[in-house]
Amino acid sequence: MLRAVVCVSGGGTNLQAILDAVKEGRITNTKIEAVISNNAGAYALTRAKENQIPAVLLSPKEYPDRAGYHAAFMEKMRELSPDLIVLAGFLVRIPKEMTTEFEGKIINIHPSLIPSFSGVGYYGLKVHEAVLARGVKVTGATVHFVDAGMDEGPIIAQKAVCVAENDTPESLQRRVMEEAEWILLPQAIDDIANNRLTVRDGYVRKV
Repeated sequence: MLRAVVCVSGGGTNLQAILDAVKEGRITNTKIEAVISNNAGAYALTRAKENQIPAVLLSPKEYPDRAGYHAAFMEKMRELSPDLIVLAGFLVRIPKEMTTEFEGKIINIHPSLIPSFSGVGYYGLKVHEAVLARGVKVTGATVHFVDAGMDEGPIIAQKAVCVAENDTPESLQRRVMEEAEWILLPQAIDDIANNRLTVRDGYVRKV
């Protein structure tokens, strides 16, 4: 049984997609051990409680500096000792020591086709604003393993979404979630839980 911890900063729509997939049998051999948020107002914490999953608030505001927050974050992860850490809209950069200690055990969902519109400054609605400003015709989402870089880890899966002429950042964000993120992330978790993925020479392959 894969023991997973999901980290979320906001509403938790990707978390809900994961919970729904577990209930519907699209994610198997997996238990969500806890949901962690850096934001006290994150609805994701409510979603966790409603599903009888431990909801953990770790706010940077409660620590004197970033180093103190990172230390507390690491302590909590070591306590939980998950097989997989899922970053599902988590707007905190993972400390380098965590990517080292949990190497190959952290995945992230990003709302673009990496390497486009990824890296420092590209998160949430900002990604979709940039997509529309650039005038691209196809965007999408990417699930990837997390390393010490920013959106640079090995890509697990991608799914394209067409940009409509009348799209706003909000409408595009919603469609990318519905047509790509909510499909890719549960599938990736199920693949990992059932040993269908392998990483060779920096590339992810299905086995």
